[in-house]
Amino acid sequence: MSLGKIYGIGVGPGDPELLTVKAAGLIKSLPVLCAPRASDDSESFALSIVKGCVDTSRQKVITAIFPMSMDKAVLEKAWDEAAESITAELLAGNDVGFLTLGDPSLYSTYAYILAKVRARLPEVASETVPGVSSISLAAARAGVDLALGSERLAVMPIGRDMDALGAAMDGFDTVVLMKVNRGFPKLVELLDKKGLLSGAVYVSRCGTDRERIIRDLKYITQAELDYLSLVIVRRQ
Repeated sequence: MSLGKIYGIGVGPGDPELLTVKAAGLIKSLPVLCAPRASDDSESFALSIVKGCVDTSRQKVITAIFPMSMDKAVLEKAWDEAAESITAELLAGNDVGFLTLGDPSLYSTYAYILAKVRARLPEVASETVPGVSSISLAAARAGVDLALGSERLAVMPIGRDMDALGAAMDGFDTVVLMKVNRGFPKLVELLDKKGLLSGAVYVSRCGTDRERIIRDLKYITQAELDYLSLVIVRRQ
């Protein structure tokens, strides 16, 4: 039996209508899909986006749990478990589609899973199917031009290094900050110090019925912050 092929499929940020034609076609045709979720008692957000394309009567859906943890050992264990499940399907000759939010090349778990699978099956064939990123949709929904003409655009996670954020804001016309639920108060303080608060917009869960667009960041509380959120900072 020949080895199956693994696909990393970007399903977009949340709106099923933003699923690409290629992604939809693959999802409908693949015998096995792997859907990530945060815990045993949570649903897969990625799978919920594409549920209209999935027929469980003829397709197998395996779920992979990726805890919201910063502990590398916890993450490595989760990646290994997912890779083992996918490898078993590939060895059985089944093509597998790994569903990932947004685009697989942008802060996606798929890269780690593919590396783990390749460590087990160096000869495995793979294909990455791009998807609409949350950055593109957030900018569209907020009415923000990410870059015009010769302007410079930076994309980065908020992290812990405020000096790096400050340097990016000094050197780029637009900065998109991902995963802003961590360190948000320091971000607001930095934006205020640099006079950039008026050019910043917070967007969370874009493309879903829980979408929020907030232009006055000073009034966002820590309890309101969502993991699936970003801040676009643009010089006026």
